[in-house]
Amino acid sequence: MTIQEKIATLPFVDIGRFHADPAERAAFIADLRRILFDHGFFYLTGHGVDPKLIADVLATSKRFFALPLEEKLKIEMVKSPHFRGYNRAGYERTRGQQDWREQIDINTEGTAVEITPETPAWKRLLGPNQWPEAVPELKPLLLAYQAEVTRIGIDVLKAIAVALGQPEDAFAQIYEPQPSQLLKIIRYPGREVAQTDQGVGAHKDGGFVTVLLQDTVEGLRVQTEDGVWIDAPPVPGTFVINTGELLELATNGFVRADVHDVIAPPAGVERFSVAFFLGSRYDATIPVIDLPEELKIKERGITVDALNPIFREVGQNHLKSRLRSHPDVARAHHADLLTPEQLAGEAIAEAY
Repeated sequence: MTIQEKIATLPFVDIGRFHADPAERAAFIADLRRILFDHGFFYLTGHGVDPKLIADVLATSKRFFALPLEEKLKIEMVKSPHFRGYNRAGYERTRGQQDWREQIDINTEGTAVEITPETPAWKRLLGPNQWPEAVPELKPLLLAYQAEVTRIGIDVLKAIAVALGQPEDAFAQIYEPQPSQLLKIIRYPGREVAQTDQGVGAHKDGGFVTVLLQDTVEGLRVQTEDGVWIDAPPVPGTFVINTGELLELATNGFVRADVHDVIAPPAGVERFSVAFFLGSRYDATIPVIDLPEELKIKERGITVDALNPIFREVGQNHLKSRLRSHPDVARAHHADLLTPEQLAGEAIAEAY
């Protein structure tokens, strides 16, 4: 089936300009500042990621998703108290509604910590990933890719800091020595499987920046501040970057975490993507940056959403997201953290 191609309407940002001569760098920073205030979504070029690595990640991800279900379920997320592993389509939820995508979630490789009544709840997120035995090459490949998109995310974050009138390393104090590195490989089945058009429901991302790799099928949409939806179709050689809740908190709303969603593809069509969410250290608290006066007067304040409160404590914010997005894992491993409504299965959630 032929998919009608749509023209990209989001701006393009060449990160190579950030490392150019002073005049070009200054022009780049001015352009980026405007984009960040408008909606914080853009196509990134000049990133320097090896095209072969990108192609290998997509091809190997497709090999995993083509496995029999029983093979994929060997690393089902519900087996991991750290929210790592495979989810079937329809098992993640956004605002209580099923998201029709299957995926593997990995994060920074680590060791589980002993949990006592005095242990901060967010430490439950620390631990090992689950990897498929049937596709052993996936582990080294995704860890190499995770390292590359971490590099990109930090480079973009440095550029954002300068665009906000801050030193390049303004955010380093809250992501060093180890940022959160949530990575998802994702497959969206066609409408012969999906029971609604919700590939992923409308939501905001919870980290600093998201680095999204799209394959060839469209579906991503971005909502502007005035409620208009903009298509963000795949553009070869680019990543889609969007700003998350941590930047909204740090800038008192000068930078917004934008609402976006994914529409399920037509029947007979699959959509593949790889999403990386660069976040802060879990033990950090997000400060409010003292912006230059010409930017401060444009601060819009923090989004107030009774269904999705945003916390300045990073670990609390991320754990909230995981518990809400994956109610089966939450009930299996973290029932002591849940409300009676959540224990009863009445979940409202975001997709991050």
